[in-house]
Amino acid sequence: MRSIFIGTIILSIAAAYYIYLPLPSTISEPWKLMFMDAMIRGTMHLSFVAHDLGLSSPFGFVKYYSSREDVKSNQSSPTVRITEASFGGVETLVFESTAEGQEQRLKRGVVYIHGGGWTLCSTKMKPYYLQCMAMAEELDAVVISVGYRLAPDGRFPDQYNDVFQASKHILTAEVLGRYSIDLKRVAVSGDSAGGNLAAAVAQQMALDSSVPIKFKVQALLYPALQALDFNTPSYQQNAHIPILHRPIMARFWLEYLNGDPRLVTSLLANNHTALDQGQEMAAARAKINWTKLLPVAFQKNYKPVVPLHGDPELVEKLPGLLDVRAAPLLAETEVLKALPPAYIMTCEHDVLRDDGLMYATRLEEAGVHVTVDHYEDGFHGCLSFAFGPFQFSIGKRSLRNYIHWLKENL
Repeated sequence: MRSIFIGTIILSIAAAYYIYLPLPSTISEPWKLMFMDAMIRGTMHLSFVAHDLGLSSPFGFVKYYSSREDVKSNQSSPTVRITEASFGGVETLVFESTAEGQEQRLKRGVVYIHGGGWTLCSTKMKPYYLQCMAMAEELDAVVISVGYRLAPDGRFPDQYNDVFQASKHILTAEVLGRYSIDLKRVAVSGDSAGGNLAAAVAQQMALDSSVPIKFKVQALLYPALQALDFNTPSYQQNAHIPILHRPIMARFWLEYLNGDPRLVTSLLANNHTALDQGQEMAAARAKINWTKLLPVAFQKNYKPVVPLHGDPELVEKLPGLLDVRAAPLLAETEVLKALPPAYIMTCEHDVLRDDGLMYATRLEEAGVHVTVDHYEDGFHGCLSFAFGPFQFSIGKRSLRNYIHWLKENL
């Protein structure tokens, strides 16, 4: 009995040690976030162990576990009809508002791209499913949620190509007419990795002369926009803040770009952007120079990390690092000038905060109207927690403000 009691105490201490994280007092509902993050980290660790044992891909167990959150069958409501459709060979879920009298007038349209590090989640994952339902209902809109290939089955540029092809087919008079969508009121939107894909596709669509119908606005939620600097102030400040820890973001990028997971340490040290990496890299660094692109309040006391010497083979191994389709922040100014007005959501306690803020600055400098919606108590992925058992007040608030912006600008 004594040994059981001692064992219980030891296990309790170990569990408390694993769960507890020293979080900033300004973050939303820190204790709830700690418990949620402990479960996510535990799943991640099991997944990486399974991969090391040769049992699965690096995120295979996480993908299996998260798929349990998928909605098993489409559940239309009295106000939203949900159907499946394929555009350009890409499967999608279509959420159509069926509000009374809506059939007689044209609706807004939103092409939505879910997040998940180009590796996880789906259109049927419950938070995304419920989010798209809420958007369709509150905007009196048609929301088309794009289901692109995920790593390791798809690697860059597969995810980008899927979203581009789907968007190109959706932005036709035939498809928009089929769903009674106003040709002049279509948005592209996405969160995290989906925000990356939305930004990249918005750039390509703006330049593609074969697509006469253009997106009216783009709405990017805490987007990942570059993989050249893993030491921006937000990466340094929030390296171990839930729910997206700095090393995990590097691993997601390596999954997307088909890189060896062992390269994480080199990426985190910015060895791929060292001063001896040549002129092309020097030009790219200028487009992510946070000392010029970030407001001083966000720079704080952090210093740039630019090694003198790096790994000359890193960019050869990961050519996508310099590809604007993977890193929209690297786009030329002339491309940015062609883009529609943007909404960019950022969170103070998010490693990707500065990606969004730097993109906002570059867009504004190119003459694009930008709304930055910054949450001092926000963390990465917070909007997805507007629903379910781990519901956060910041989730409901950010969803409400995001939908309000679309309502006012689309």
